[in-house]
Parts: sequence; C-alpha cells; structure tokens
Amino acid sequence: MNKVFFLSFLSAVLLLAGCAKRPNLYTSEEMMREFTPSYLDFDYLSAKARVVLEEQNGKTTRGTLNLRAKKDSIIWFSLSPGLGIEAARGIITAEEIKIKDRINGQDIDLTYDQFQNTYGLKLSLDLFQNVLFANIPNAVSFRDRLIRVGKSFELTQRREGITYESIVGAQHGKVQELNTSSRTHKGKLSAIYPEFEDLQGQPFAYKILIKMLFEQESTKHPQSTLVNLEMNKVDMSHNPLSFPYNF
Repeated sequence: MNKVFFLSFLSAVLLLAGCAKRPNLYTSEEMMREFTPSYLDFDYLSAKARVVLEEQNGKTTRGTLNLRAKKDSIIWFSLSPGLGIEAARGIITAEEIKIKDRINGQDIDLTYDQFQNTYGLKLSLDLFQNVLFANIPNAVSFRDRLIRVGKSFELTQRREGITYESIVGAQHGKVQELNTSSRTHKGKLSAIYPEFEDLQGQPFAYKILIKMLFEQESTKHPQSTLVNLEMNKVDMSHNPLSFPYNF
C-alpha cells in the first residue's frame, strides 16, 4: 500500500461505440434538441465493489471497496485489501479530499487547488461523482463541440484550462469513454465503461476502467496507474446514510 494507490483510487471514488459513418456537426439549437445526457438520479447511494489496481512498476493490488454517497454533497469510502482489515478510509466533499491511510500513515488532507498543484490533476466533487456514475463531466453549454457519429455523440468541453472529451451513447445518454487533458499540467484522467445495466429504471455502469496520470515531485516523468472497479451491490435510497470519518 502506498499513496499512489489511494490517489489512483480517487478516480473511482476512473468503450468506444458507433459505426464508421460520416460525422454530423450540430449547431447549438440542434445540440439542445437531440442530445439528452442521462444523470444518475439518487438521494443516497451505497455500494460494494471489487477493486484491482495495476501500478506502473508492475505491482498489482486487489481489494474490496465500500462506497457511500449523498448526491452533490459527499462521497465516502472504506478500502480493505483482505482479511477484513481496513487499509484506508476517505471522504470527498465540495471543499476538500481527506484520506486516512491506516497502513502506512501517509494521510491526505488537501483542497482541490492544493491537490492540483501537488499532483497536476484537476479534480472536484462534481467530477468524482460524474466519473463514478458515467455522467458527462460538465453541464452542456452552447460553447461545447458536439458531433454525432453513428450511435454515439462525441462531446468536447473546455473548462478552466482542462479539455474533457466524452463519447456518449445516443441510446442511453451515458458516457462510454472519457479523457481529460490540461494545457498547464501533465496529469490526465481517462475512464471506460464497457457496459450498462438497469438500476431502478436507470442505466448504470457496474464496471469502470480508470487510468490516472499523476505528476510526482520525486520523478521527472508522470506516473500512471490503472484501476479496475467492478460493483457487485448497489442500493439507492431516500433514507440518510452515515459517513463516519475521523482524520
């Protein structure tokens, strides 16, 4: 267990579709009329998942993730690599990221600006939530670029120096692939959602493949990590959940 593991997981806490048809570039009016992205609608959500982490040095780690979320407010997780021992507990709010590393004591307590300055990757509560639930990364604006290619849309959005490129299924309105890049930092995030299943009448990605690229002060080159997340139990409820955390 090391800090790269927990940083990589945050993406969790990160498939091309369509035919080789001639792309159609949409005007703003057409975009608003025909492009209907789907956002997961919930009050409280709890989930359990299997996690496989592949680090750049070849190390592979497997574990179990327990996840809780209150929409647009908080994401909480507990990570156990095995034997029922909690290795880490984290909480993500609109203001900051906090992770308690119970194995190595390498805790994280950073605002999003501090995180970006340290690791070269711009994150936010909204982005975490949208990546976890295969939502488009930002609300649609007339300044965005939208192309229809076969059975999917290609959406390009630029916000605060970050470019977000999403492939969105026309049938269900969910992101099938996401890639981010920055003009000023080397950090990158990509996510692939190979399939969707029904969850209380809504399309839901039970499997997520996330790749994170971080800047590291100790190395000259960014470090990459691959996270494979497979949720095996997901519940949505109107009943409040607890988010126990002591940093």
